[in-house]
Amino acid sequence: MSAVLVVRGAADSGAIRRALPGVLVHDLLDLNSPLPADTAVIVLRSGVRLGERELDALPRLRHVVRTGSGIDHIDMSALRKRGITLHRNAEAGAGAVGEWVLAAALALARRIPLGQHALLLGQHEKQACMGASLGTLATGIWGAGPVGLAADWALAPYVGRTAFAAWPSNPPGLRELSQTALMEQSQLHVIALPLRPTTENLIGEDFLARVTPQRPLLICAGRLETLDIAACLRALADGRLSGLALDPVEREHLPLLTGSTTPLNLLLSPHIGAQRSDVRGALDRWAVELLKEITADDKVLIEGGHR
Repeated sequence: MSAVLVVRGAADSGAIRRALPGVLVHDLLDLNSPLPADTAVIVLRSGVRLGERELDALPRLRHVVRTGSGIDHIDMSALRKRGITLHRNAEAGAGAVGEWVLAAALALARRIPLGQHALLLGQHEKQACMGASLGTLATGIWGAGPVGLAADWALAPYVGRTAFAAWPSNPPGLRELSQTALMEQSQLHVIALPLRPTTENLIGEDFLARVTPQRPLLICAGRLETLDIAACLRALADGRLSGLALDPVEREHLPLLTGSTTPLNLLLSPHIGAQRSDVRGALDRWAVELLKEITADDKVLIEGGHR
């Protein structure tokens, strides 16, 4: 009998077991442990790599269920080569990420992280926490996928104006500016780009040099690797950036972000943009219904005619 493998945190494995009593459900912390070779369906969360090594250990895999949007840790060409189908839900958490972006923008504009960091270091830096009104900030949004659109929806009522970086793949009807104009005119930048070879480290020294006259706030709600983190932290420390907020922080990023003994207007969170109970519930229900469909045809979970 083939099985469903749920990576811890990707979905409610208990709910899946209750909904699919005839299906064997494995529950693993990650894909670094020995993988059950009988797995036909895997349910993944963000930050979990699924490449050739993992696929070699899962010879019966036929479906990958991604309860979220990001797929940069998944080797898509390897899936295609093996005839494995990817299912994902990119929209369910977008509104929650937009809400996080709004919270981050307000926190940075009021310099709340700077004040907190100073207090934790035993310093009282009230004067350094003179903030700005969100309503005065022209905002540039980089990326017009579900997260970028949700960030625009959340911010638009409160900021001076929003505009998207012009991109060939943008949907029609958006207010766009050239990337050069966006860098020259925006006091707040929201980075909501997928990780691609063309976007890796896109927000680096060249970007920072162009935006320095505005001393903007910078928020990353997409993938951390789209930023040159070391360059951004240097820009924050020397005042070229007025604030920096990073949500998609995974465990492997921790060495890049620890050790500052100087108060910074820096907000960090462990990839919690979509981590909201209603979103989790919606994704769990979606995963259960999808798995019911996938497993309804016994042939999906049978290899060689034998359970």
